[in-house]
Amino acid sequence: MVEYFVSQASVRANPLSKYRKYIEFAALVMLAVLIIWLFGRRLNWTEVKLAVQESDWRLILLACVVVLLAYVWRAMRWRAFLKPLTPAKLSAVWVATTVGFGAVLLVGRAGEVVRPVVLPMRDERVRPAASFVTIMIERLYDTMTVMLVFALNLLWLKPTADSAAHLGRARMIGFGLVAGLIVAVGLLIWFEKRSASAIGWIDERFSAHSPFRSRIKHALLSTLEQLAAALKVLSDIRLLTISIFWSLLLWGSIAFANLLVCRAFGIPFGFSQILFVLGWSMIGSAVPTPGGAAGAFHAATGAALVLLGVGRDQAAATSIILHLVDFGPAALFGLFYFLRGDINVARLRALISVKAVEHAVEEEPVVAETV
Repeated sequence: MVEYFVSQASVRANPLSKYRKYIEFAALVMLAVLIIWLFGRRLNWTEVKLAVQESDWRLILLACVVVLLAYVWRAMRWRAFLKPLTPAKLSAVWVATTVGFGAVLLVGRAGEVVRPVVLPMRDERVRPAASFVTIMIERLYDTMTVMLVFALNLLWLKPTADSAAHLGRARMIGFGLVAGLIVAVGLLIWFEKRSASAIGWIDERFSAHSPFRSRIKHALLSTLEQLAAALKVLSDIRLLTISIFWSLLLWGSIAFANLLVCRAFGIPFGFSQILFVLGWSMIGSAVPTPGGAAGAFHAATGAALVLLGVGRDQAAATSIILHLVDFGPAALFGLFYFLRGDINVARLRALISVKAVEHAVEEEPVVAETV
């Protein structure tokens, strides 16, 4: 969030920097094309097409329904994250969730800014800063949940004879990621408990001798204050239990949907193998290429499937459908809300503008409610 404020402020300081986003987008498109080329150059696309045609579309449609339920759980969890800051209507959170993930499918991870911006449009009680900060908490939960389950799953995942060495290295990477996440969560809990003194220390030590530096300092302090309030979800046992429940239900639903897709392609995986593939899919989806991590998602998911003994062409076909199942349902709902007029495009652009961002930075910090 702070980086977004800084980038917007730099546009005012240097008008040429307004073209930076177009250059970055073009570079990401080229990266996506390169990854897709590397992913597909050794495939027999006739066999890939045949695998898709012979798949069980009844299971794939059922997987889409399960993924839609996962988006409902995601909306419920986001509202739980918002509770220490402000009440929010579930219908508004649902619209923001589907429109936001539709934007991610369209332009990549850069589209994540749409979701926290749409929510204040649908529910005026939610301030933009609160919306952005809770998205940060959500990303932490998603990463922590998937990586923790991924690492624990590696303890009992049985490798094939050909993949034993590769799986050993994957175990080391997985455990290293979990260790890093534990340290990160510990630091966040420490910050929540000592946020007042930490923010006061930053306020005293960092002077602002120019309007630009003052704006950056104000953005940083405002973000830290909102983050401290949002982190109440980690220190309140009731809210922590609720958020963990929605996280497990969310990712359990996604894992079940992925299992259905694999079964649709005749891949007899159990949940252990599915969780392994899901972990690599999330790593691939973190690459900010347009099309919802197009190319990177397919390459990472396909590699995980091949590592578990699936043929290369069948793995490619499965990863393509998995990508559509994971992102497609939300994109369809997001498109529906746009066509129905629920989202005002002109207002959406205005809320992402420099003036709107400055207004979000200058708003008073949200005081956590008593739960």
